[in-house]
Amino acid sequence: PALMGFLSLLLGYLLGSIPSGYLAGRWLKGIDLRTIGSGSTGATNVLRNVGKGPALVVFLVDVSKGAAAVLLARALGHGSDWSAWLEVLAGLAALAGHIWPVWLGFKGGKAVATGLGMFLGLAWPVGLACFGVFMAVFSLSRIVSLASVIAAVSLPLLMVSYPGGSPPYVLIALIAMLLVLWRHRSNLQRLIDGTEPKVGQK
Repeated sequence: PALMGFLSLLLGYLLGSIPSGYLAGRWLKGIDLRTIGSGSTGATNVLRNVGKGPALVVFLVDVSKGAAAVLLARALGHGSDWSAWLEVLAGLAALAGHIWPVWLGFKGGKAVATGLGMFLGLAWPVGLACFGVFMAVFSLSRIVSLASVIAAVSLPLLMVSYPGGSPPYVLIALIAMLLVLWRHRSNLQRLIDGTEPKVGQK
């Protein structure tokens, strides 16, 4: 179990730290997203500074990173008693890799898309429901950060009400919620001040 745990953590972190948004900025516009806009390497900052197509690709890659980490850990754990914990460890490592990627001096994105991928891997109905909450709030407000925060807060509630929501899954839902809130603390301040930009607004 110890070796499996270590492997799950390592694979999860390395997958999570693939700097898709940073590479999109570098390759397509020759810019370093960490020094522009929100300073995040996530899909929202790519959308604002690189374009819609690249942002969609980065979003899908980031979602895949989280899902792949969980599915690899599930294959490693292979129906054992501690498989759920391995999946959760790998998912958390993927979030950490996305937020603190080793290749970028530990300055990455806010882990919303990677978190979505992780929950699609763990319990896809919960992942989809959470994405539904995000889309509903976003379509009403056009503010990505507000949609991300409300989706994150809904996550533990969705996981608790999910029949397959084992204690490790509920725990990671709580940790993911806290991580997203912490990563969005400057956005929350702007939301309170009424200065957070909407998508399509300069």
